[in-house]
Amino acid sequence: MTDMKTDRRDVLAGLTAAAGLTLSGRALAKDNDLSFLVVGDWGRNGTEHQADVARQMDRAASETNSRFTVSVGDNFYDNGVQSVDDPLWKTSFEDIYTGPNLQTPWYVALGNHDYRGVPQAQLDYARTSPRWKMPSRYYKVSGQDHGFGAADVFVIDTSPLVHAYANKPGKIGENVKSQDSAAQLAWLDRELGASTARWKIVFGHHTLYSGGSGHGDTPEMIERVLPILQAHKVPVYINGHDHDLQHIRRSGIDIICSGAGSEVRPVKAVEGTKFCAAQSGFTTVTVSEDALTFAFRNYRGETLYRSSVSAPLNA
Repeated sequence: MTDMKTDRRDVLAGLTAAAGLTLSGRALAKDNDLSFLVVGDWGRNGTEHQADVARQMDRAASETNSRFTVSVGDNFYDNGVQSVDDPLWKTSFEDIYTGPNLQTPWYVALGNHDYRGVPQAQLDYARTSPRWKMPSRYYKVSGQDHGFGAADVFVIDTSPLVHAYANKPGKIGENVKSQDSAAQLAWLDRELGASTARWKIVFGHHTLYSGGSGHGDTPEMIERVLPILQAHKVPVYINGHDHDLQHIRRSGIDIICSGAGSEVRPVKAVEGTKFCAAQSGFTTVTVSEDALTFAFRNYRGETLYRSSVSAPLNA
């Protein structure tokens, strides 16, 4: 199922660029650039094209010399994991992302479905897994750790910011209410301000603006997170939550939705939409000193769209 509604010029530009990528993804990345993959909303025991996406991710990781993968949450459906011994670790992660080029670090965010289980189990798993990285519920990754000092990555925990979850019965309500969202926002403001990297890239599960039929805009993110991103001139925010692939340019920021790791839902163009598609897939990202280039690839390995963001002028 595909629903690609956007400006015709942007679609043509994306498809034209895509045609040049099918021969060699390596053309996107130089050895001194920082390349990585982004996938979200994926953990379904390999179904709904999850396993197909995983195979194409391995191929793309090789082609682009990917240093790591970022998961933007909803890692295990429908109710997260219950412990470090939960069978879903094997059936939805370890037995799915088996490609040799995916054995690099996975920097992971929590999603709302993860909050239905035991979120702490995902932090605990990071203590023994060679690739699952979640040092805290929100954290910073220095590009310097991957040989590229011009970028810092910030992973935030967005579910506690959404008011509706606190009123839900069961584990999700209890788990969300246990978190201090004000402290997290203060941390984000402080860490973005302290970063001297030219590129400050923020990842979280929930949308800012979105044309996805599953959720759409997240008002709390627009109210509480967007002003912080704008204050620190963050050029790119990357999320999941809506099960699709989207590029929206609005409010001075490029918003990339990569929530199509397995099941997808219809999506439509909204204000600022440059591209949208309801196809299972993922995102490749390459950051150089001057530009961030990203591409959406589907579960068949086809490049659907490619675009770039210029580095902040005052960085």
